[in-house]
Amino acid sequence: MITSDVVQNIYQQACEIELQAFKPGNVSVYADGHDMTVADFRTSAQVSAAPICQATYTLGEKIYYAVKATQNAVGCNTNLGIILLCAPLIQASMQMESQQSLRQALSGLLANTTINDAEWVFKAITLAKPGGLGDAADQDVRELPTVTLLQAMALASDKDRIALQYVSDYKDIFDFGVLRYNARISQGIDKIWSAVFLYAELLGQFPDSHIERKYGKKYTEQVAVRMQQFLEEFGEMTDFVAIKQQLYNLDSEFKSSSINPGTTADMTVATILSVLIEEVISNKVTTDKTSA
Repeated sequence: MITSDVVQNIYQQACEIELQAFKPGNVSVYADGHDMTVADFRTSAQVSAAPICQATYTLGEKIYYAVKATQNAVGCNTNLGIILLCAPLIQASMQMESQQSLRQALSGLLANTTINDAEWVFKAITLAKPGGLGDAADQDVRELPTVTLLQAMALASDKDRIALQYVSDYKDIFDFGVLRYNARISQGIDKIWSAVFLYAELLGQFPDSHIERKYGKKYTEQVAVRMQQFLEEFGEMTDFVAIKQQLYNLDSEFKSSSINPGTTADMTVATILSVLIEEVISNKVTTDKTSA
């Protein structure tokens, strides 16, 4: 179990690492975009940290009040996806029992979501007004839900990769993202550049829901191929000057077509947060054993 103060700190660390990573098409310290700035994202991370880590809130309340704090501070949807992905990880880390892994605690948490959780999350999504939301024939977020949050996510999982994480126990995060990120770290690459490669690998592997909500499949293959080409050419290089120039080229290419892989950026944050939580858990276990 991790305390609220500790998880607030590592949540903000994860957001900052992702923001410092050069992610083509997305906002980073290298380039603003899509009418959003680095300052907007930093403020969003700061103001959402307390509510998303509030121990007395339910999962749904964490999500709603974190989104509300963000909207009050920056007036735009900078982090709905981040909040939706990170809130269950945070809740699980604060409630997990000894001998449980983060993923086991998360699985139990998601299996026990409620209709009340869904109601809070529907309110949060409506408040954030994500682009390309559209209407749903069943369990539209503008109406009161009649199913649990997990059931609502299942209904959206075929077209939303964040919803898919809820119904797959975060398979893409734990079985792909965490492994790829840790592999880069083990090669001696720092956390920020490891996040760059993580983003590229996620985008090369999985269609981005944010892009597809806006354009359908129009850019899906093109974006995946460009990321795969980048990884083939630069994935084993340590000449970060050359890599950075290619990232500028890709960023310009994507943004000239208003391509924003926002879901992939959200999954990058969630992956980094998972790694940081597991580091804290591992250090705590080691400390406890030493103390004993």
